Amino acid sequence: MIRTRFAPSPTGYLHIGGLRTALYSYLYAKKNGGKFILRLEDTDTEREVVGAAEVIYKTLKEAGVIYDEGPDVGGKYAPYVQSQRKSTYLPFAQKLVENGGAYYCFCSAERLEEMRKTGATKYDKCCSKLKKAEVANKLKANTPYVIRQNIPENGSSIYTDLVFGEIKVDNKDLEDGILIKSDGMPTYNFANVIDDYTMDINVVMRGVEYLDQTAKYNHIYKGLGWDLPLYVHMQPIMKDAKQKLSKRHGDASFSDFVNKGFLPEAIENYIALLGWTPGDNKEKLTLSEMETMFAIENLSKSPSIFDEEKMRWLNSLYIRELDSEKFYELAKPFLEKLDYLKGLDLKYLASLLQGRCEVLSDVAKLTSFITEFENFDLALFENAKWKTDKALAKKMLPDLKKIVETKFDDLNTAIEEYAAANGYKKGQVLWIFRIAITGSLMTPGGAGEMAKLLSKEECEKRLKIVVDRL
Repeated sequence: MIRTRFAPSPTGYLHIGGLRTALYSYLYAKKNGGKFILRLEDTDTEREVVGAAEVIYKTLKEAGVIYDEGPDVGGKYAPYVQSQRKSTYLPFAQKLVENGGAYYCFCSAERLEEMRKTGATKYDKCCSKLKKAEVANKLKANTPYVIRQNIPENGSSIYTDLVFGEIKVDNKDLEDGILIKSDGMPTYNFANVIDDYTMDINVVMRGVEYLDQTAKYNHIYKGLGWDLPLYVHMQPIMKDAKQKLSKRHGDASFSDFVNKGFLPEAIENYIALLGWTPGDNKEKLTLSEMETMFAIENLSKSPSIFDEEKMRWLNSLYIRELDSEKFYELAKPFLEKLDYLKGLDLKYLASLLQGRCEVLSDVAKLTSFITEFENFDLALFENAKWKTDKALAKKMLPDLKKIVETKFDDLNTAIEEYAAANGYKKGQVLWIFRIAITGSLMTPGGAGEMAKLLSKEECEKRLKIVVDRL
């Protein structure tokens, strides 16, 4: 059975690149009838952020990337948090030492610092040359140590990646990295290999920055006599042509986009397309469609640039497909934040806004005209198509004010009759009326809809203000 995993560090929010890795790992597992596992790699205690694990759980669930096993749902291979598996790693490191794939290193911090000062770019294998008796004596004397990987000094490491093909890394370019730190905790580079093996992970999907590092991981697998998993390395999501998206640089997270009014399913859909092309070039895809269509051979070998405008467009398609009740439910928190909308029929307003919103937060800019009525530019009455201007508005508006006062409940019919009786085109009257009650060129509805939204009393008040100004 295919078993994939997503193994983030709980060091903050889940950024877009991380979510895409989780999504691809999930899709590949589901496409192949396998299992998708969540594991937390919290060996970097200095960078760990309180509450970050809960953010990861929440984000994945909101995005629909449901894991079969994980820290909060359990599973056969629990625990799924590295710090809770501390006792797992040392025996494997010791076994690797016995097999010649690692060694105890007793070098002091001062010696390592002196090496750096003299220009050394990697550890010099000094302790790999210690005899077994020397090592035993130092361990008996409780001399502080780390366990380092013993990379061959010559030759090269070769493996196959399912996206990039054959990868060859010269061993001389690899360092004898630390596997077990002096406090007994494993480093990420060691723990991720041990956890993958002991959890039966057989497909590893991660960022392209690990292409060379994977050669080091393979030495661990081989040193312990284990089969290698399949590897899938993915190009990054770029902020622009030169800089990739990064939570360390404060780039937006999944939660940030949800708070802006993007729908989770639209975010998920968009990021799936950043590095993967469906066979039929279809862009709007449900999660179930992606589960069926996902294929590694369609992953890109080139980075993708994140385009928020493109995601807005895709999000608008999802918004338009919502039924009116669901849209109102989602838009209501954004509408209720706007004090100037208090007293208005928000459900009716939502029905006017749905077809015009790209993201839910657009309700603010689409309704801002309500606060910008005072002293609006009277030149807005001028319309070449309808042949209207301020003079015509001055002539019409006293009559339109009377219509509002007496026939508001049947406003559209009354305006139509008024136009016919006075030789105006209906469009002329509606243009002048809408500008007069909204003070805006762009509104989320026509004259009748804006009148209904604002109420009879507000329309009377606004018409009087404009009549006085003209």
